[in-house]
Amino acid sequence: MLKHRGFPGRLPGTDFQFTIRRENRKAGATAIARRERFRDRKPADRKADAGFLAALIEHFGEEPFERGNLDAGRLSWLIGREVLAVGELDPTDYEQLLRVDLARAEASFPEIFAKAPPQDDDHEDAWEEVDWDDEDDD
Repeated sequence: MLKHRGFPGRLPGTDFQFTIRRENRKAGATAIARRERFRDRKPADRKADAGFLAALIEHFGEEPFERGNLDAGRLSWLIGREVLAVGELDPTDYEQLLRVDLARAEASFPEIFAKAPPQDDDHEDAWEEVDWDDEDDD
């Protein structure tokens, strides 16, 4: 099982898990099963989905990636929509290749793609204009 180094283990400040520590050698990988997202899901669950998808996009972009140690439960909320299998899906294979469909991800989670407001650099110029010399030049 590939461990994705640098990938966040959970949503910061919560117990929403994004990765697993070790593979299950006895029972095999937990199956990825598409879960339906209903409109009445809790805001915390929607935030976890958005955080996980944002981490996938930041870490992999549109490139195919191996399932590895990514949490099957969290992937199940996105599989078949924002996260697609490369080839035929084997839901219990740690080596299954997946990829993010950025167009569908942006349609479902526009807040991830929202542009940050531009920085106002005018305040830096104001500091340069202030005369910090307390002595008079008479």
